[in-house]
Amino acid sequence: MADKANKQAYFVKLVQLLQEYPKMLIVEADNVGSAQMQKIRMAIRKEGVVLMGKNTMIRKAIRGHIEKNKPATAASLEELMKEIKGNVGFVFTKGDLSAIKTKVLSLRVEAPAKVGGVAPIDVTVPAGPTGLEPTQTSFLQALNIASKINRGQVEIINDHLLLKAGDKVGQSEAALLAKLNIKPFSYGLKLRTVYDNGTMYDPAVLNLSDSDILDKFMNGLRNVAAVGLSISFPTVASVPHLVLNAYKNLVAVALETNVTFERANKIKEYLKNPGAFAAASAPPTSAPAAKGETKKPEPKVEKAPEPVEEEADMGLSLFD
Repeated sequence: MADKANKQAYFVKLVQLLQEYPKMLIVEADNVGSAQMQKIRMAIRKEGVVLMGKNTMIRKAIRGHIEKNKPATAASLEELMKEIKGNVGFVFTKGDLSAIKTKVLSLRVEAPAKVGGVAPIDVTVPAGPTGLEPTQTSFLQALNIASKINRGQVEIINDHLLLKAGDKVGQSEAALLAKLNIKPFSYGLKLRTVYDNGTMYDPAVLNLSDSDILDKFMNGLRNVAAVGLSISFPTVASVPHLVLNAYKNLVAVALETNVTFERANKIKEYLKNPGAFAAASAPPTSAPAAKGETKKPEPKVEKAPEPVEEEADMGLSLFD
């Protein structure tokens, strides 16, 4: 009876969380102990709720929620059930998913290498003194680790790759790491997928910054403009370039023929006598002071901003 009551309470809690929280992280909890899980719950208790459970119970609760309530997110919840494999759980939140993801994934615990376990990362034994007695050199030699005796202790000559990611930890490797007091692994929650208001997506999306999103948008805009230009199809992105290219073509025709218009006239005048424009734009030079005469500093007078001359754009302004 107690077991049935516990299951019913779990179903109610899961359905309540699904209704209350629009966002969640689906996480894997391999090698995460109860003490570590409690620390994670305490760390995010003001921002979210962690819920673990048996996969059969999770699927049954979600399926019952869909059949009974027929929520608008029923299709996405059906997809969510496909992710319920292995040792998984949920981190529900109403806040920023990126912030809570960072906090959850940062709560990791160092762990020693255990015999029979699979190394999740490469493990390298660093060069240098080990603190081991000289009698331990044969033990290192058995693992093909070059060593020497220095000041009464064993010293490893070069960094040595002891385990590769995916290798099974043997008894000798585990014993050596324990002797060297090396805890090569760390365990914590691992993010599998993200559920956000009925939409599921890859966790890598949460790593994107505002500048990354802006860069992707600008790349897309450039691609749209390029396609519009290549097929001469007007779009919001390509119209300014199309107009500017048409204007350049008109100017080119005017320069080679007698056809003219106001802006083309300015360019023709410049090409005929560029020196006149250079002299007009050159800053005035003051006469040198007479010998023995001390030049008095002129009072600084704030100048009003000068109006922009039309000649400065060489007649190439797109919107004049």
